[in-house]
Amino acid sequence: MDSESGKRQLRRQLRNKRRTLSSQQQSFAAQALVDILTRQPWLKRARHIALYWPADGELDPRPIAHWAWQHGIACYLPVLHPWHTRQLWFTPFAAQTLFRRNRFGIPEPIKHRAAPLSPQHLDVVLLPLVGFDRSGGRLGMGGGFYDTTFAFKRRLPGFSKPRLIGIAHSCQEVEQLPLEPWDIGLDAVATEEGVIG
Repeated sequence: MDSESGKRQLRRQLRNKRRTLSSQQQSFAAQALVDILTRQPWLKRARHIALYWPADGELDPRPIAHWAWQHGIACYLPVLHPWHTRQLWFTPFAAQTLFRRNRFGIPEPIKHRAAPLSPQHLDVVLLPLVGFDRSGGRLGMGGGFYDTTFAFKRRLPGFSKPRLIGIAHSCQEVEQLPLEPWDIGLDAVATEEGVIG
């Protein structure tokens, strides 16, 4: 697991696991996630939360946006930064938002419709994971977008915002993942079974 090839192999295995979940299992997991997260005080206090558009069998956080809109909480989706490599902006997301696909095929809000919010101004970020462990290790897709975007949290340890919550199916848990120096730690992981951390 130390080598990059070991990580690639683990990514393949975990992505296959989540892809094999039926649409019924995916729906159940998404509703369970809403029930679990909407009981969290830190989510109830949030004014600005970022979600992601699910792809490749990821646990769908979009139903949380409907709860947030009903409670006056602004929602954002990540968009690829136009000139900074491996960086994300966060663009407002509402029921009437128009989308186009980015270079990875993931829908993004059309940027010129609303001004993006910088990551420091978000209260909570729900981010996708390929794998996680109980000691805070996380495995992403390998592009480093979230690590680069939230690197300020590593440089400025006293900077508590935003709260970073990894979202994954419980079947994506592994015993132990190696931590790299550039990895940005999570405040917690949420699955359809509960919040860890």
